[in-house]
Amino acid sequence: MSRFKLIVICFLLAPAFIFSQKKNFTVEDVIINAYSKLMPENLSQLQWIPASHDFSFVKDKFILAGSVDSEKYDTLSSLDKINALLSEKGYDKINYLPPISWIDENEFNFIYDNKLIRVNVEANTAEVINRAPEEAENLTVAPNNRYLAFTIKNNLYVSLDGKEFKAVTNEPDSNIICGQSVHRNEFGINGGIFWSPNSDFIAFYRMDQTMVSDYPLLDISSKPARIKNIKYPMAGQASHHVTVGIYKIDDESTTWLNTGEPKDQYLTSLTWSPDQKNFFIAHLNRDQNHLKLIKYDVSSGEPVKTLFEERDDKYVEPETPLYFIPGSPNKFVWLSERDGYKHAYLYDTDGNLLKQLTKGEWVITDFDGFDKDGKYLFFTATKESPLERHYYRLELKNDKLEKITKEPGTHSVRRSDDGDFFIDNYSNYDTPRKIVLANYNNTLRNLLTADDPLSEYNLGKTEVFTIKNKEGIDLYCRMILPPDFDPAKKYPVIFYVYGGPHAQLITNSFGYGRYFIWFYMMAQKGYIVFTLDNRGSDNRGLEFEQATFRRLGTVEIEDQLCGVEYLKKLSYVDTSRFGVFGWSYGGFMAASLMLRTGNQFKAGVGGGAVIDWSLYEVMYTERYMDTPESNPEGYKESSLLNYVDNLKGKLLLVHGTFDPVVVWQHTLLFAEKAMHLNKPLDYFPYVKHEHGVRGRDALHLYTKITDYFVDNL
Repeated sequence: MSRFKLIVICFLLAPAFIFSQKKNFTVEDVIINAYSKLMPENLSQLQWIPASHDFSFVKDKFILAGSVDSEKYDTLSSLDKINALLSEKGYDKINYLPPISWIDENEFNFIYDNKLIRVNVEANTAEVINRAPEEAENLTVAPNNRYLAFTIKNNLYVSLDGKEFKAVTNEPDSNIICGQSVHRNEFGINGGIFWSPNSDFIAFYRMDQTMVSDYPLLDISSKPARIKNIKYPMAGQASHHVTVGIYKIDDESTTWLNTGEPKDQYLTSLTWSPDQKNFFIAHLNRDQNHLKLIKYDVSSGEPVKTLFEERDDKYVEPETPLYFIPGSPNKFVWLSERDGYKHAYLYDTDGNLLKQLTKGEWVITDFDGFDKDGKYLFFTATKESPLERHYYRLELKNDKLEKITKEPGTHSVRRSDDGDFFIDNYSNYDTPRKIVLANYNNTLRNLLTADDPLSEYNLGKTEVFTIKNKEGIDLYCRMILPPDFDPAKKYPVIFYVYGGPHAQLITNSFGYGRYFIWFYMMAQKGYIVFTLDNRGSDNRGLEFEQATFRRLGTVEIEDQLCGVEYLKKLSYVDTSRFGVFGWSYGGFMAASLMLRTGNQFKAGVGGGAVIDWSLYEVMYTERYMDTPESNPEGYKESSLLNYVDNLKGKLLLVHGTFDPVVVWQHTLLFAEKAMHLNKPLDYFPYVKHEHGVRGRDALHLYTKITDYFVDNL
């Protein structure tokens, strides 16, 4: 073939060759596109419309409705239409469609700019029902969809009509906080305002922090820099005192529940009785190993009865309210790990255990309530596998359990009010997202099959498997291989770790989001990315989770080293080039693996890392470590300040200088110790950032992390 003909053929084939090439990820993809262009398509605000077999979702600027009985979609409203209706009444326009909540078949409301706005799609009206002042926070809508409760600074207020608002509390000391979350959001607590079923009362938390030490955060935005003090109770130190008030709407009076001593107990699982006569609180002692569920009389504030108690040698962790059964106001379901796995128990309001509803070596991960007649309860659980989430229905009368979801993977299900139909939103390793409409027997139709947002990118193979640790326990692992993987070559490995409670990194779900895009990018750069869920992580039962009790960072290391030994047996792994990256508890684990494994790891990055557990907050730390006074050896063993001299590899620590979760002091003390010992440590403070680095500054962070491994591993 002549040279001319070869050039012509190459020219003609070039466009097809170029366009068939897969793309590589950039740091911009990790930070800017991971949760937009590289996310599987979804149906925004997908929900059932009450008392119907219709459902709604938001697409672009339109609110659309579908039905079980029809494949057509109707436009119920739109941003422009709502703005036109608001303008007619002289109200300000809204700039986007916030989350909407249906009231009935025709009306929904939403909060925008501290206004409660109601839209009637049948009457074609929109109006402001109530409003709170501009400075109000923690807005909570009453069940009557008219009243608002909210906080301004440290006090609680209520507005019944939007024309005036009333102070529920009047605490002059800013260290006494009402109507906000307490106990640093542990125990499933995510708010401090609890409306009664008929909107006649507001229960609320009052948190007295006057006895808690101030902790200084340095604000450099002013000249000179100034100190911003927060209340941060460290392990073993004085903790705040919490009480519960009941505010009565009609006479504006407050009754304080007599929750008694000790004052530094934890109060959670706050629940109203359906008739509003009683209020229930789970009392947990500071050692977190003894729970009492107590029923209170709302009118007097006095305890009526302790319904039951739970004890555990290590800890008890209540995280959910009581779930009352429709039509049976004297019966409720309680979730507990008392038999080693989180299961449902049926009680009456006199404290009698009627029966254990679910059992087995699996956990309920989400409780979804009951059908309208109280015949069935619904929940999501790990019954098929710790890697999967499936949806179930349990008949209360005969304990008949029925699995509703069909396909393998991780399912998130919404059911119609009557419980006859389901919208199943799921993914698995091979399915980015699929949303189907179903009943108990069949899939009725597909609502969405998302395209693979990563299809144009150069991805290597992902493998999920188990290995056994030294105790013979299965540990789930994930390995992402380079796209051009060649088993004849040797590859470095980056461990991504978390390893702490309430987290599970490996599930049968489609991998997307910031971390996964970074994993894929590093695989494209020639690294194997490896993850292992060690003992102490979530959804494997209490024995698995509690294995780390009083020895954080020790059992986890043992399991991660099982991963190291497994990888060393693979012919294509460069056993001299192990790296590790993690954030928060994962930062603690990354630094621990660098310091406590005999130099198995060559390079590591720890972000927002806990260095010494005695510097971390009371509620979390004492649950897993007890106090420094009662467990001095455990705190000594876990403190990374005691291992700085072991540092041989390259370690980068990064930390937000305004971090209120893992305070900056942790890694500063580590840096000081490294300085004293003349140990080379790389360090970067993310100025003015909190526990995570947000916005475009994250580009700098992930560029630094990426370059660190490229340069040192």
